[in-house]
Amino acid sequence: MEWVEAVGRALANNAWGTYVFAVVLATLLARLLAKLAFDRLARQLQRTRNLYDDAVLEAARKPIGLGIWSFGILFAAEIAGRDSDSELFDAIGAMRDVVAIGLLAWFAVRFITYVENHLADRQEDRDDGKEPVDRTTLAVISKLLRASVLITALLMVLQSLGFSIAGVLAFGGLGGLAVGFAARDLLANFFGALMIFLDRPFEVGDWVRSPDREIEGTVEEIGWRLTRIRTFDQRPLYVPNAAFTTLTVENPSRMRNRRIYEIVGIRYDDLAVLQPIVDDIRAMLGKHDEIDTGRTLIVNFLNFGASSLDIMVYTFTKTTAWTHFHVVKEDVLLRIASIVEGHGAEMAFPTQTLHVASPPDAEPGSDHAPGAPER
Repeated sequence: MEWVEAVGRALANNAWGTYVFAVVLATLLARLLAKLAFDRLARQLQRTRNLYDDAVLEAARKPIGLGIWSFGILFAAEIAGRDSDSELFDAIGAMRDVVAIGLLAWFAVRFITYVENHLADRQEDRDDGKEPVDRTTLAVISKLLRASVLITALLMVLQSLGFSIAGVLAFGGLGGLAVGFAARDLLANFFGALMIFLDRPFEVGDWVRSPDREIEGTVEEIGWRLTRIRTFDQRPLYVPNAAFTTLTVENPSRMRNRRIYEIVGIRYDDLAVLQPIVDDIRAMLGKHDEIDTGRTLIVNFLNFGASSLDIMVYTFTKTTAWTHFHVVKEDVLLRIASIVEGHGAEMAFPTQTLHVASPPDAEPGSDHAPGAPER
């Protein structure tokens, strides 16, 4: 037990060491108690479906843990620096304010991020008939809130360090002009993103394409500078938001129907059964469960083709899903083929008839005249 007596004599000779040791020990115990309390609260909150109490708990867990250690260490440093002439210990008060502001900002950012990540998912599972929160709107609101928190925290830190907020804002106003000229493309992309969020030509998850450029795919993320689109061959495509202010963007995800537009060719030999075929195709489409009869439905003899009698089939499906649309289209085409076959007719294919005229009789006395002697 000699080492215990040695420690006791050292602590007696240095009273501040005793206090520092006690503060560190208390900090360790406080951190352990905080962890146990958070774990217990987490088990209790699992029984409820309230999103925001879970968000507060998860957002506060790490900032409070780090705050306990930070304030404990700063308090211990303050005790240790009471008998010191170093100016470093004079900054402990300002450091404490900066840490407090930083922890509060970290908590707010974590809270906003947690709500953003879980709000839309939870509302998709609701059965009360209400539409879930739009992911694009949720993303832009959360980004604005996070930016506001960080800017406010930065201004508060500068004020706690002794800087004049009015001077910082005035400098920012003058510097903003220089930044505006130097970062025109960046600002153009920012305002392009703002227009996307306000006009909402597309949202995250939409299938978009542009006839002006080779842009087609599914929107994965709308950022403040870039929009990430996943093409159908699974390549990521990053498009600057400023481009959408001049591009024509088509959003097939918002189509109401998909169109079937086909030209069916019948042989000229089947002209006698052309009208019954047209009538049966029209009746078949009118009774088809997957055809939207509220839209335009046209089945008519179109024209006399080069090698076929052409029938135009123009109609719309109820589904907009790409894969299911092709299933419906396949069924429609097979039914049309059955109708044509049922009338004893056949589909036409390109053909040509070659007429060879008989050669004219040779003139008498020529080498090729009938009865001319062989040479």
